[in-house]
Amino acid sequence: MAMEARNNWLGWSQMVASMLAVQLFATGQQLLSKVILNQGAFIFSFMAYRHLVAALCVAPFAFFLERVDSKKLAWSTWFWLFINALTGITMAMGLFYYGLRDTTATYSTNFLNVIPIVTFVFSILLRMEKLGLGSRAGKIKTVGTIICVGGALTTSLYKGKAFYLGHDHRHFHSPAAAAAMMVSSSHWTRGTFMLVGSCLCYAIWYILQVKLLQVFPSRYRATLITCIMASVQSAAIGLCLDRREAAWRIEWNLQLVTIVYSGALSTAATFCLLTWAIAKRGPTYAPMFNPLSLIFVAISEALLLGEPMRLGIVVGTVMIIVGLYSFLWGRRKETELLGGDANAGDEELSKPVPGSEEMQLKTFETSPVSVKSVYAAMEEGALKDIVKS
Repeated sequence: MAMEARNNWLGWSQMVASMLAVQLFATGQQLLSKVILNQGAFIFSFMAYRHLVAALCVAPFAFFLERVDSKKLAWSTWFWLFINALTGITMAMGLFYYGLRDTTATYSTNFLNVIPIVTFVFSILLRMEKLGLGSRAGKIKTVGTIICVGGALTTSLYKGKAFYLGHDHRHFHSPAAAAAMMVSSSHWTRGTFMLVGSCLCYAIWYILQVKLLQVFPSRYRATLITCIMASVQSAAIGLCLDRREAAWRIEWNLQLVTIVYSGALSTAATFCLLTWAIAKRGPTYAPMFNPLSLIFVAISEALLLGEPMRLGIVVGTVMIIVGLYSFLWGRRKETELLGGDANAGDEELSKPVPGSEEMQLKTFETSPVSVKSVYAAMEEGALKDIVKS
């Protein structure tokens, strides 16, 4: 009995530690990205290099763990992989970085936590899910959605009083810290629109994951190919916008550290930890820890960079966390009422779907997908850089 209790405790502690590590990776990613972007790093060159490093880190897993599944891909599969990279990385992450540059890390991270809610709304519009207002779980899920959206609006529209957790930002003399705090008020609105666009792209991406995981269930290979395609797409767009050598030159500085950190930890390590957590606890476990990155970023940005905490952002953050947990609880209960456990959606995605080789979006209409599949796909597709990113 004592041995069993010890093993259960070790398993629980390992799971919690891994999820905390994912949130810490995300926190470091946000802060490092904020600093280098305000120092003048070119966003598309950063994305191109970042995903190239990520592809190199994921390649060994794809080669050794999924070599048996290697086979020639159909053109339709290449199409879905291309769309996957374009919507979920090149567009979503590009818009997020532009929004991050024009606002703050805490403000930007708030929008990442709203993505499940936006995905939920899109699922309803596409008739992939029903509101379920007739059940208690459906009502709580809907109320959580409203609270979460209200929190996002609060952070966007209400600034409130500013206060500091550490020293006043005027006492900082570090060029990196000073650069990270220089946010022009005239750019705040533009950054907000960028973040909203990123949130919409991420939501579309998660929904598309359902289709991708049906036609190409090899997770590591899909991640590898997606990273390579995203790197090529970012390089192509970046060369059209800026061909100066200075914009693409890599030096031994913080930008290189951020590139390696993003590819190795925020993508490769995070993907492995999330995949392990999903296999052990199901797709509803990992999102419960997502708000922690928001708290970590807010505290770290205030203490390390001297960024002021504003009342509007604090209130909005609390609302988003409460709304997100309410939404996740309602979704979990709703899934249980449907007669499936937390792993059901993940298991569905590993099954081939007849006719999945057809390269048409109308498949979503002719082949209904359960809400469990949508959110399992969110967990499978999210790399939390992603991403949540």
